[in-house]
Amino acid sequence: MIRVLVVDDDFRVSGIHAAYVGRVPGFEVCGQAGTVAAAVEAVRELASELLLLDVYLPDGSGLDLLRRLRAEPGERPDALMITAARDLTSVRAAMQLGATGYLVKPFGFAALQERLEAYRELRERVAALDPIAENGQAEVDALFSAARPTAAPRLPAKGHSAPTLALVLASVRRYGGDLSASQVAEQTGVSRATAQRYLSYLVREGMIRLELRYGATGRPEHRYRPA
Repeated sequence: MIRVLVVDDDFRVSGIHAAYVGRVPGFEVCGQAGTVAAAVEAVRELASELLLLDVYLPDGSGLDLLRRLRAEPGERPDALMITAARDLTSVRAAMQLGATGYLVKPFGFAALQERLEAYRELRERVAALDPIAENGQAEVDALFSAARPTAAPRLPAKGHSAPTLALVLASVRRYGGDLSASQVAEQTGVSRATAQRYLSYLVREGMIRLELRYGATGRPEHRYRPA
């Protein structure tokens, strides 16, 4: 389990984000903090591995927290910024301080789920590589792209829901291999017809690939995998 510390000065928002984290397999919330000082203590005591970190805090900013943690010896947790701060200065500072992502408030569960799953994929890729061996360009590209999931395409004017589209796309990307429309429907909780419609749209947008699986007789089965 990846231990997550939620750092936000609004306890209600912090509780919502903590509940979101609890719904994503492989993650658990080890604590919540509402100030820079409390977060520093929590990082030391709780052995958190990932911070969900707001920029605006009563005694400083999440960026100040990252600077303090960088100055301390030993391992420090990764950070995913979750904030209403949209200014370029904050975004650039977060990048320079090593944040793995930047999610602008308000957002729903699907958006955070996608970021968390991308972060988990990044950790798994790093763990699978030999720390001493030299890696090729493909391996390096995979590491840099893993924590930055491709955004869902712009929706057509009618007929599609942004949360459902994100859910279907995340289902295909999370599985990794090829899936049928029925399997996607089962994973996401939508009907097979709805899954098929969204999958077809994602194929047209180049977000996923359609492959045909031929059996002994009959029509080939449509299978879907990440692009």
